This record gives sequence, C-alpha cells and structure tokens, in this order.
Amino acid sequence: MEENQEESLKERLWRVIFEAETPMGKAFDVVLLWAIVLSVVAVMLESVASIDAKYHTTLKAFEWGFTILFTIEYLLRIFLVRHPLKYMLSFFGIVDLLSCIPTYLGLFIGGAHSLMVIRILRLLRMFRVLKMVGHVRGGQVIMRGLLQSRAKIFVFFFSVLLFAILAGTLMYLVESGEPNTQFTNIPISIYYAIVSITTVGYGDIVATTITGKFLTSFFVLSGYAIIAVPTGIVTSELIKSHFGDHTSEACQGCGIHGHLPDAKYCRCCGDKLH
Repeated sequence: MEENQEESLKERLWRVIFEAETPMGKAFDVVLLWAIVLSVVAVMLESVASIDAKYHTTLKAFEWGFTILFTIEYLLRIFLVRHPLKYMLSFFGIVDLLSCIPTYLGLFIGGAHSLMVIRILRLLRMFRVLKMVGHVRGGQVIMRGLLQSRAKIFVFFFSVLLFAILAGTLMYLVESGEPNTQFTNIPISIYYAIVSITTVGYGDIVATTITGKFLTSFFVLSGYAIIAVPTGIVTSELIKSHFGDHTSEACQGCGIHGHLPDAKYCRCCGDKLH
C-alpha cells in the first residue's frame, strides 16, 4: 500500500514537472519561467554599481533563493526519469545544471556569479508551453509565408537575443577589470554586443583589450551570417513539406520532448511513449 502511494506521488510529480499539457504542468512551467526571468534580471541589476550598493543584501537573497529553487527542481528531474544519465547529458539537462553551478562557484571564485545569465537559456522551455498553432491557408503568398514562419522567426529573434546577452556578459568579464573601462555593467555590455552583432558600430563604446577586440570581430562576422537567416526561414515556409508538428509529450525515460504525433518510442532513449 505504501509502495503504491509512493508510485502515485512520483507519477503526480512527473505530470507536474514534465508534462506541459496538464493544467498543473503548465502552471509549474509558467512559474518556473518567471523565476528564471527574475533571476536573470537580478544578476543584471547586481552588476550595476549604484543599484548593487543600495540593494546588495536583497539581490543576494534573491540569487540564493532562485539557486536553491533551481537546484531542487534539477534533483527532482533526475529522480523522476527512468534514465537519469540520459537526462543529465541532454541539452536541457546540461543547461539546468549550469544554471545552478555559478552561485556555488561564487563562494570560491570571484565574479563567477555573473555567469548565472546562462539561466536565460532555460527560457527555451517556453516553446513547449506556449505552442504555436496550425498553418495558415490561403491569402497572399508573402503574408502566408510570414504567418507560417512567425514561430521560427520568434525563436530566431529570441536566439539572437540570448546570444547578445551571453556575448555582453562575456565582454563584461573580459573588459570590466581594465582602467577607465566603458564596460561598467552587464546591460551596457549587452548594448555593445547588440551594436556589434547587428554591424551598426556606433563607436561610443570600444574594446581595449586584445581579447575584447578579438571577440568583437567574432560578433561582427557572426552578425553577417545571422542576417541571412530570416530570409531563409520565410522562403522555406513557402515550400514547406508535409511534416507534422511535434508534440510537447515528455519521455518518462529521459524527459526529452519534441516527438511526432504518431511516435510510439522516444527518439532519444527508445523507451515506449504513453
């Protein structure tokens, strides 16, 4: 009897943490996404000297609170899947782990807490919570292409934003220690990264270190490659093949999402889907 109750509790926890289709699962994911957003904002604010001087204790409390929350969630995910190692080595498993580590590293390595901005990668989970619907039929050719590619364009825009945030944080870590640096906080560094990636180049902020200049060159070259992506997305939608949409059903073996509607076995670990 006790064993059945334990299995029932484990099953309920599974549905809440891994299944975005259920009301409780969707509510859990929405709360988790808000926690991730707030934790990233707290890290950014902490890098602004005037704000950190005034609210340092509060920001630290938020940082540890979010870290403990994400650590508990990560351990629960390992406990609930049938193949913990497969989850731990998956993309989201690695991101979930990296979102917890920087705070603990900060106890031994100065400045490591700034790497917590990597938590923003976890927001990619929203694409299984807020699923885009259907293909739009009829209408003008250009409008149809834009409507059908809106989800991919949003993912592309969001990915570029993530890249800019990570690039800005990296520039802050490289340049912030230099005398008379213009990279005084992470938001300003992100602004510099966006200007570099889009190849606008205002010149109001300039990297002074060799490493910073090398990274800036990489950002600019990456920007040229990025420009072509939206055009390709819209074009591909106009010649869209007849593949079905992926579901948000999670595999109980490894926790991976993104299976086709008629899939019977997990594309990653081979376990049977329910």
